[in-house]
Amino acid sequence: MKTQNANAVPVRTAPSLFLVQAAMIAALYVVLTFIANALGLASQAIQVRFSEALTILPYFTPAAIPGLFVGCLLSNLLTGCAIPDIVFGSLATLVGAVLTYRLRRHKWLAPVPPVLANILVVPFVLLYAYGIRPLWLSFITVGIGELLSCGVLGMLLLFTLNKYRRQLFGSPSDASLK
Repeated sequence: MKTQNANAVPVRTAPSLFLVQAAMIAALYVVLTFIANALGLASQAIQVRFSEALTILPYFTPAAIPGLFVGCLLSNLLTGCAIPDIVFGSLATLVGAVLTYRLRRHKWLAPVPPVLANILVVPFVLLYAYGIRPLWLSFITVGIGELLSCGVLGMLLLFTLNKYRRQLFGSPSDASLK
């Protein structure tokens, strides 16, 4: 624990930073989901959710893992999604976030886990929770939406944030992440 002076209360910087980053990411995810919904981008056959671009954030910080999960869970709850969508959609986001963090040494692979997790889960959610058929078409439309959201927007976000990573996320723990 650190203290600034002898009379100051001890400060635990690492857990505080983790919690603040996770909360900010969750809040941003919710806000971006509402914006995409308001613009009608999340209700078409091909859904482009700005919030899905945030799925590259585990590349920068492990705090993004709970942040993305909670943000997705809250977004699905607050936008009136069906129970299977709330549960399995949020779990797909969690799996994508964990795998992105594990692949963080490979910048270009950052969007791959969330894209794959959503392509493998969301079409079944659409079928069983909402009755959207045919299943094969959902695999295609979800894949296109995820490639646009995570692949294109996510990578643009990654390269933009990478310039400011020290200021935003602290110093990287691994020199190979530069």
